[in-house]
Amino acid sequence: MKNKLGTLFIALLLVGPMVAAQYAAASGPQDAKKQRSDEKYRANLMKEVRHQLVMLPWYSVFDNLAYQVDGDKVTLYGQVVRPTLKSDAETAVKGIEGVGSVVNNIEVLPVSAMDDQLRRAVFRAVFGEAGLSRYAEQAVPSIHIIVKNGNVTLEGVVDNEMDKNLANLRASQVPNVFSVKNNLVVAK
Repeated sequence: MKNKLGTLFIALLLVGPMVAAQYAAASGPQDAKKQRSDEKYRANLMKEVRHQLVMLPWYSVFDNLAYQVDGDKVTLYGQVVRPTLKSDAETAVKGIEGVGSVVNNIEVLPVSAMDDQLRRAVFRAVFGEAGLSRYAEQAVPSIHIIVKNGNVTLEGVVDNEMDKNLANLRASQVPNVFSVKNNLVVAK
């Protein structure tokens, strides 16, 4: 009896790792395929969310919309001038196939005649610069100007560090601007 148990124990020691290795090898490619499929699905979902947000009719250079995708949950961020744009963004994203829920954290900027004047003045200062005017030629410019209570935030993407610094300099020179926060990202 003792001999049979010893033989069984040795057999398990020898065969066990081989069975485990075969199981890991069999499930490994499937898990990798599933992970690649999930990544591709997430990338497509992110692309569709971005498309829907950019296509909103009242989305402008004075609004900033951002999002985060976590499974089938989409969280919206940013700042908008019009309250209807906040609800339109949520409605557009909810209509995307594969989106289960939407958390809308978009801030509606306060109504202010002074801020409206600053938006126009910063727009003219930034996009009136010869080196930056090309960014205004797009349907939705890649530089967004957010003004809240006299404070300016530049959001978006520029081609190089010089454009980032130039936009910051031009916005800072506008009278009645209290501060400028430069969140522009240089494209790789």
